[in-house]
Amino acid sequence: MLKRLKEAIGKLTSRQRKYLTAVGAILLAAVIFLAVETPEIVSAANTRQLPIYSVERDQKMVSLTFDAAWGNEDTQTLIDILGKYNVKATFFVVGEWVDKYPESVKALHDAGHMVMNHSDDHAHFNSLTSDQIVANINACSDKIEAVTGVRPTLFRPPYGEYDDHVIAAVRSMGMEPIQWDVDSLDWKEISASEIYSRVTEKVSPGSIVLFHNAALHTPEALEDIIKFLISEGYEIVPVTELIIDGDYTIDNTGRQFPA
Repeated sequence: MLKRLKEAIGKLTSRQRKYLTAVGAILLAAVIFLAVETPEIVSAANTRQLPIYSVERDQKMVSLTFDAAWGNEDTQTLIDILGKYNVKATFFVVGEWVDKYPESVKALHDAGHMVMNHSDDHAHFNSLTSDQIVANINACSDKIEAVTGVRPTLFRPPYGEYDDHVIAAVRSMGMEPIQWDVDSLDWKEISASEIYSRVTEKVSPGSIVLFHNAALHTPEALEDIIKFLISEGYEIVPVTELIIDGDYTIDNTGRQFPA
């Protein structure tokens, strides 16, 4: 068979041989692309990493979270409102905020709230290397631990920005990245009634709700939101109690499911 093939090639004209060589080169390039490039694309799609936006729960459970990066006008007021209803929330704080307001960080911890990591300086993490991300998160965690005695296990990316390398770096530290599926938009200084409507219309079992500790109308809206959730049979828990402990999967919406 091979001998006949060589004889047939030997009878080809120079022009035919060049054409055959060109076709062979194209076919070889196609094979290399399919064998090397395509698996990388498929792999990237299959391994896209997402933070937790919400959690699949049979029970009516929800978490209230507050980001603290700049102001501190309402922190004690929020503590008082949450305490009135015995609600424990999760506060994601920036390291520089801890530097400015260590007494508020201690007050949050003493009131039973979870104090978690929101970066050291509210940087854009997508532009940082993995080593820089780890160093930044550790710097914030060191500050929180120095005040509360507890090292954070959860991280919320500044600006809600992330990509695969950010999430991979966070999880390499044994921490869980947390987003939200209900945004109060309180930072836009919308009215208390608008904040109330946004939260109560969008919340569902397993939701993580986003507020800010220094937004203009958040304290005004918070008490009515808590009363609504309680009246609807929701248990309001810290994120550490909402998320699934152990093996899990995350779907393309960021919802966490038991494995």
